[in-house]
Amino acid sequence: MSGVNERIDDLRRRKAQAEAGGGQKRIAAQHARGKMTARERIEQLLDDDSFVEVDGLVEHRCRDFDMDRNVIPGDGVVCGHGTIDGRTVYCFAQDFTVYGGSLGEMHGLKICKILDMALKTGAPVIGLNDSGGARIQEGVASLGSYAEIFFRNVRASGVIPQISVIMGPCAGGAVYSPAITDFVVMVDQTAHMFITGPEVIKTVTNEEVSFEDLGGASTHATRSGVTHFTADNDDDALELVRDLVAMLPLNNLEKPPIKPTSDPLDRDCETLDELIPNDPTTPYDIIDAIEATLDDGAFLEVQSDFAGNIVVGFGRLGGHTIGVVANQPKVLAGCLDIDASVKAARFVRFCDAFNVPLLTFVDVPGFLPGASQEWGGIIRHGAKLLYAYAEATVPKLTVITRKAYGGAYDVMSSKHIRGDYNIAWPSAQLAVMGAEGAVQIIHRRRIGSAGDPEGERKRLIDDYEDTFANPYRAASLGYLDDVIQPRETRAKLTKALGALLEKEEIRPARKHGNIPL
Repeated sequence: MSGVNERIDDLRRRKAQAEAGGGQKRIAAQHARGKMTARERIEQLLDDDSFVEVDGLVEHRCRDFDMDRNVIPGDGVVCGHGTIDGRTVYCFAQDFTVYGGSLGEMHGLKICKILDMALKTGAPVIGLNDSGGARIQEGVASLGSYAEIFFRNVRASGVIPQISVIMGPCAGGAVYSPAITDFVVMVDQTAHMFITGPEVIKTVTNEEVSFEDLGGASTHATRSGVTHFTADNDDDALELVRDLVAMLPLNNLEKPPIKPTSDPLDRDCETLDELIPNDPTTPYDIIDAIEATLDDGAFLEVQSDFAGNIVVGFGRLGGHTIGVVANQPKVLAGCLDIDASVKAARFVRFCDAFNVPLLTFVDVPGFLPGASQEWGGIIRHGAKLLYAYAEATVPKLTVITRKAYGGAYDVMSSKHIRGDYNIAWPSAQLAVMGAEGAVQIIHRRRIGSAGDPEGERKRLIDDYEDTFANPYRAASLGYLDDVIQPRETRAKLTKALGALLEKEEIRPARKHGNIPL
């Protein structure tokens, strides 16, 4: 029996060593930075007592640079599976207390095993990133493991939801795994992402920039659009991930979970009758329309600080998860520009991949004019949004609240690119352009003559507005399924969604399309 006890004691010692990570001194340093340890993060993320660890005793096999004298079980990453709200998820958390969370060969292969298991079982995967980057002592073996992870991220894309949480440094090639995943969450003041750090940039380009300005959460939320959510701290980030996972299906063969609501499906949205200003140039907040329509007014906005002229996010309608895309009149009058097009296109494609119906609120005067937009490729980038909507086969509901002008009308889930249920408020204006611009082109000779009285211009503008500054011409052509009183919006949409939930649409067989990247 003594031999058995010795073996059990040896197992316990090895497990304790793995759970201790880099030791109490380094754990204390992690806490001093306001950061949880890898195991604390997983415990916070998952349901109580649901975590099952995998590969807790894996060790690196590097024998260079005295690495054979510094072997810690687990190799700097904690991997396994558990549940969120009772639904299975796979996860990994890099342990900054062990080798600075650096990714070596075995560390990377542990993550690969988790990605493989998640794909086989059809469950989401969540990565908690906190790493100094590639483990230099392991050389190309470290780079090889990175590439193995990238390959699996791509293979799983559109099959299982992938979420990356940046909770510390993430530099060099390490940034490309989060960039491939569906959603990136960054912790403010703690997380940093960049390809090359401030020191290298200063050496190569002589630019001086701080870590925070170069790759902090605020920078990536407002300037680059790399991150989708910014969290105040580790707790906030992990709670946000739980909320996000609750909205999503486990994989692309399932539909999102249904959450019963006490919010009446036929509830009148009285405030919407007064939402649109009488002056068509006066802005309003489209989020007021979104929250009035969704269950209990709950809306999880995605990339709220980037490309504010378009709003995207998740909510529920009659208990069903729905993806919302909306022009925001408060910013750039709701015009589509390069950043807004790319932001919305990626969101639309995610929703389509994971069977999330789309609800689009339209108030768009067109694409943003300007040489910088044209030279920046607005044609190509705007086409991404058009492509995404036309490609999507999920139920597509569209509400035109006010302006729907020019090509932007077509792009925003119009009937012509197969919107399933397209409705408008009486304030809607569907036309090639605004009245003044249209009159200037149509009647340029007539109103351009020297003796033309100003009253004639106004009369022509009024005539154009009477003809096109309303939804009825489009309705008469069948381009709108209905014109409704704004307060009816929720009731109409919930009924339409209920009828469309089992929609199937067959497209030509192909390997994949060629979106204008």
